[in-house]
Amino acid sequence: MPQAQQSILVDKHVPHTLQKAESESKGSVIAAILANIAIGIVKFIAAAISGSSAMMSEGIHSIVDSGNGALILLGMKRAGQRPDLEHPFGYGKELYFWTLIVSLLIFALGGLLSITEGARAVIAADPAKISGSPVVSYAVIGIAAVIEGMSLRVALKAFNGARGTTPPLRFIREAKDPSLFTVVLEDGAAELGLVFAFCGLFFGRLLNEPRLDGAASICIGLLLCAVALILLVETKGLLVGEGMRTEDLAEIRALVESDVDVDTCGRILTMYMGPQYLLVNIDVGFRPDITADELLQAIDRLETLVYTRFPETSCMYVETETLKLAREQHDQFVTAGI
Repeated sequence: MPQAQQSILVDKHVPHTLQKAESESKGSVIAAILANIAIGIVKFIAAAISGSSAMMSEGIHSIVDSGNGALILLGMKRAGQRPDLEHPFGYGKELYFWTLIVSLLIFALGGLLSITEGARAVIAADPAKISGSPVVSYAVIGIAAVIEGMSLRVALKAFNGARGTTPPLRFIREAKDPSLFTVVLEDGAAELGLVFAFCGLFFGRLLNEPRLDGAASICIGLLLCAVALILLVETKGLLVGEGMRTEDLAEIRALVESDVDVDTCGRILTMYMGPQYLLVNIDVGFRPDITADELLQAIDRLETLVYTRFPETSCMYVETETLKLAREQHDQFVTAGI
């Protein structure tokens, strides 16, 4: 059979299950924004009353998180735009871009500012000048822990619903929707930061050592820098262009080669253009005596198989190749363990 190329484009609506996951993710982001705005204001008031550097850092942390949540919502909204002539594969990567901005803001405005504030407090610490009542700070920490816990619970519900039985760390590495784990990381860091703030304030007063309060602020800053670096690494990979997992590629290969008219499956090229927008390109070597009508019917069957198993597929191309080339590609992928 002479070499030819047949491409098909699948333009599907996002399935209900994916729409539900996206809705839950958006709800967790909104809950986090509202919680962080309220808590941030109260933390700044407590910092002014108690003079606590750690409480000041926590206030900065909450306000930065609320701004970050707004950027995530902006990214989610822009990512939902329909494809057009300038962006034929849609705007899904807008979410990845704004999540990258969020990671930079957490690092600069959250982490570095908290470390700077803590270092200033450590250098200027004077046991003879400890003033202000810590009672307000203790109350704020307790209230903040409850509110942050409620926000974290909403985020964890969406996170656990999306990951299923996948271990959390593996899910973060493989997830294509950064909004699912961004809020969990931020709220988790917020809860741990409150523990640091309480310990710094409590033991600083107990031991008459104000430098512990500054040290707590530095710990909060380092924690935020660590969260920022995780987001930066994960989002960078998504922006550059990540494909499907090796096991998913192997499953697509098995689906394609199970068709009666397929001789060999060659290259399988995939890329996530957004959390629910997957581009799939498959090179297929069909049986030599296949007719034009049978070829079109086979392509339709392959489309149905892949789309049914991987509903996030929004664009799919099937290219017919010579059997020799398809087999060479197949062997290369097998050697690579795919």
